[in-house]
Amino acid sequence: MRRPVEYGQFTSWVFTQKIRSAGLLPSFGTVGDGLDNAMMESFWSSMQIELLNRKKWRTRVELANAIFEYIEVFYNRRRRHSGLAYATPHDYDLAHTIQPLTAGS
Repeated sequence: MRRPVEYGQFTSWVFTQKIRSAGLLPSFGTVGDGLDNAMMESFWSSMQIELLNRKKWRTRVELANAIFEYIEVFYNRRRRHSGLAYATPHDYDLAHTIQPLTAGS
């Protein structure tokens, strides 16, 4: 017996097809699997609270610049994250990256 397709799975499939037709890559999850989205949902929530809800921008360029600065300057380099032992992603990566050996070291 075939199970009926749930509405959420159908919309996920349609959304995935729209993404592909735009020349973009969808997330790595499967249809109806929301587990890979938890980290991004957390990020979007943080950005909404810490940036987007605090100001109105006059132009899209101004907003794009603010989002870029939030991600690259604040979120990755200064904001501490509980999932990274309360380090910034930048500092966590530096502490957990094996540095290659160079000649003479």
